[in-house]
Amino acid sequence: MTDTGRHTTADTTEDTTADTRRDTTADTRVDADQDTDQDAGKSPERQIETDFCVVGGGPAGLTLALVLLRSGARVTLVERASSFDREYRGEILQPGGTALLDSLGVLAGARERGSHEHDRFQLVDRGRVLLDGDYRRLPGPHNHLLAIPQPHLLQELLEHCLRHDRFTYLGGTRVTGLLEEDGAVRGALCEGRGGRHAIVAHCVVGADGRYSKVRRLAGIGYTRLDVFDQDVLWFKLPAAGAPPRVVRVFLDGGNPVLTYASVPDGVQVGWTLPHKGYAALAAEGVDHVKRQICAAIPEYADLVRERIGALTDLTLLDVFAGGADRWVRDGLVLIGDSAHTHGPIGAQGINLAIQDAVAVHPILLASLRSHDARASFLGAFTLRRRPSVDSMTRIQRAQSRVMLSTGGFASMVRPALARVVSRSPVYRSMLKKIAYGDPGLRVSAELFVPGAASPASPA
Repeated sequence: MTDTGRHTTADTTEDTTADTRRDTTADTRVDADQDTDQDAGKSPERQIETDFCVVGGGPAGLTLALVLLRSGARVTLVERASSFDREYRGEILQPGGTALLDSLGVLAGARERGSHEHDRFQLVDRGRVLLDGDYRRLPGPHNHLLAIPQPHLLQELLEHCLRHDRFTYLGGTRVTGLLEEDGAVRGALCEGRGGRHAIVAHCVVGADGRYSKVRRLAGIGYTRLDVFDQDVLWFKLPAAGAPPRVVRVFLDGGNPVLTYASVPDGVQVGWTLPHKGYAALAAEGVDHVKRQICAAIPEYADLVRERIGALTDLTLLDVFAGGADRWVRDGLVLIGDSAHTHGPIGAQGINLAIQDAVAVHPILLASLRSHDARASFLGAFTLRRRPSVDSMTRIQRAQSRVMLSTGGFASMVRPALARVVSRSPVYRSMLKKIAYGDPGLRVSAELFVPGAASPASPA
């Protein structure tokens, strides 16, 4: 649920919004930049010298920029979108992510913009709660799931970054190429509303999402996995009464449906469909789609009938898991969704992105101090993070089998399986793993430089 990319309305395959990236099948996607990459050959109007060029202003990129700036490094962040004023789907934070953000001093400000706590996660089948993950039984203070709109979090992170005079922010700017020398990445070429720039950097960090342009330019392959090979039809409904404090997956014999309270006053609904299965469903018309949704979430049926008038009221996302063939090259690191992509089950996208940023921070600083940006040095990040990421992938695979399997056999065995799992120590251990990720990960605050921030207020 970490992707901040392009979404399309459910009845079309086209999206002309300039500041978003299309969510569609990775191996058949038409890259939105392919017709404009010839601009990379033009001479840049400005050269920027920096320590780190971070591409992508999502949770991973902005968190990394902030910890690097607090450590005295020069950071240039390139973000294709010109503002955060667009829709995001990933907005659930696990306790591990909220704890890291709190230690950086950005959580309180982000929460003041609007957030909602969830006490538990439930798997519900025909009115029966099969799994009930009670987050309040975990150690405080971050013993809850937190729904927080990504713009709230990103704006808070950006404002903290802008307090540093060694920070250059290039919003509304896209990367058009990489600067390379003797097979090593030495920077990036970019173009946007501020003109064309050549950014010369000790290291480039690709944090630009599951359809990473940096990853493609670097010639790094990507493998789509079958952990979560689904499409999700997203829409919001107004909250009737007090917003629920539970994230739920409803089964009810059909396609599973995810629901949770969303800020400021709505319920986010995600209806899972077999990959590429929406076209046949939509061909039956909006009334048919509404009947299917009402059957899946009967408690929201009246609101569905009232609020969904056309297929354009729905957003179709191709949600998948996968990973880059490698996370580092000489002079280059991939983090977050650029390196590894996860489905929405378990709400791991933002969590893992923030943890990646915190984990790579001391490695990048050591690389800068030693003037060594070789892949052999930067590979310490892969060694540090891959076990945790792979573990989460295995957990998501298990969750997918329990929650998303359909058909008669799955419906028969799921209740018994859920009862066994929910009462076992394995489930309690899994809940902690889902909630916290890598328990040994912490912000390397000892590397922060006193007075690194400019006394100026955030812009």
